[in-house]
Amino acid sequence: RFPTHFSRLCPPSASGARLPVMLPAFRGSAIALRRSEVGPGRRWLRQDCRSMGAAVSGNFWKHLEDEVSAMKEAGTYKVERVITSPQASMVTVQNGKGPVLNFCSNNYLGLSSHQALVEAGQKALTSHGFGLSSVRFICGTQDIHKDLEAAISKFHGTEDTILFPSCFDANAGIFEAVLGPEDAVISDSLNHASIIDGIRLCKAQRYRYNHMDMAHLEEQLKDCVEKGTRHRMIVTDGVFSMDGDIAPLKEICDLAQKYDAQVFVDECHATGLLGKTGRGTPELCGVEARVDIINSTLGKALGGATGGDTTRPQ
Repeated sequence: RFPTHFSRLCPPSASGARLPVMLPAFRGSAIALRRSEVGPGRRWLRQDCRSMGAAVSGNFWKHLEDEVSAMKEAGTYKVERVITSPQASMVTVQNGKGPVLNFCSNNYLGLSSHQALVEAGQKALTSHGFGLSSVRFICGTQDIHKDLEAAISKFHGTEDTILFPSCFDANAGIFEAVLGPEDAVISDSLNHASIIDGIRLCKAQRYRYNHMDMAHLEEQLKDCVEKGTRHRMIVTDGVFSMDGDIAPLKEICDLAQKYDAQVFVDECHATGLLGKTGRGTPELCGVEARVDIINSTLGKALGGATGGDTTRPQ
């Protein structure tokens, strides 16, 4: 039954007694009473609740509008630049007066619109269809997925690879899967937001070291060892996308060896670009066999629209 203060919404019967009101079934923002005996009171209650819902909803949207206005005033509101041509160093944009130079994409090698990739994509659409309408472990794995995982493993010289929709997803999934409360994760202070989000999802003890500061990293590792952590994982971007800094992987690997830690590297802005053969910062720094886990993307230098992966050495 409703609390007594709801009885004001239900007019008394001819005898003067108020009719009983059963618990409501919610339908959208209105309430539908289950007892038709209420008569006009039922419509009254529905209208009253609908108006209350509209008021609450209005407050919510007003709050969001105020937030957007604040972002615009602060200069942090982002506006999409709508491209009307293939991705390239020179593109055309919606309502633009002519071609514009594009300095802000991650199309480092110009592969996003390369004819060979376009043709390969068309061929795959013809042979394997557009989508699978399923996750991988139910009925969403095709032979081309396994072929791609094998190709990535061969490229990095690793044992196996798992594909993800994006490297953001790969970073979100890796730490929770491999680290527990007895473990520690030690992260560079300027790591990408996806790494930070992924670490938040895991139950490991969290440490942060100053950006590329090896002395501070060693202090954190010593603290982890003194506290008896089971496993320790050092986490860094290979290339820090905002400033272009390259992680000192040799020094990081040396510390990992000294304190029995694992090394994780996000290679999104290095794969295909850095190193003698494009195998990223581990190749550039000469530590290919010393990095334990690599997460990377197919959506930057390699020209893909999306796609990420986790791969590890043999």
